[in-house]
Amino acid sequence: MIEKQVVIRPLDIVILLKKITPAGDTMNGKQLAESLEISASEVSIALERARIAQLIDASKSRINVLALKDFITYGIRYCFPVQPGSIVRGFPTASSASPISNSIASNGEQYVWKDASGSERGQSILPLYAKAVQAAKKDSDFYALLAIVDSFRIGKTRERQIAMEELDKYLNRYVATKQ
Repeated sequence: MIEKQVVIRPLDIVILLKKITPAGDTMNGKQLAESLEISASEVSIALERARIAQLIDASKSRINVLALKDFITYGIRYCFPVQPGSIVRGFPTASSASPISNSIASNGEQYVWKDASGSERGQSILPLYAKAVQAAKKDSDFYALLAIVDSFRIGKTRERQIAMEELDKYLNRYVATKQ
């Protein structure tokens, strides 16, 4: 029995996103921790919260794709809201990054995660976790998923629709590897 309220944290979603990438699918907890530059205990605790929330199975190895999709599609913008900040140099995200930027014409708004070595200037938005830029540079699929999630967090209806289509591609690919 749960003695206290379990609350999903942004890092929990980040870890689940990493696990649905081809690179992250076969990683154990230690490997996930290293790839995300966090501690193994953070991974373990996050996976336990995800298990309690039924976002992952009891063995903590298989993502509950439908639950994760519902959470990202309908809940993430309310649980982890974001407000654009000042114009900074950074790493493109949301509708400013691929794959969303491939399907939508820019209206001049650029969203970035603040990073001094970034290639773009735009309104800063806080990523789901502090080391998103470093992890995104190492795994293009993971980067795309983080950008898709940011599109749900900050995007308008059109961007969220495109993000839903792109998220489906990743989730379907993940399911196909599990059959």
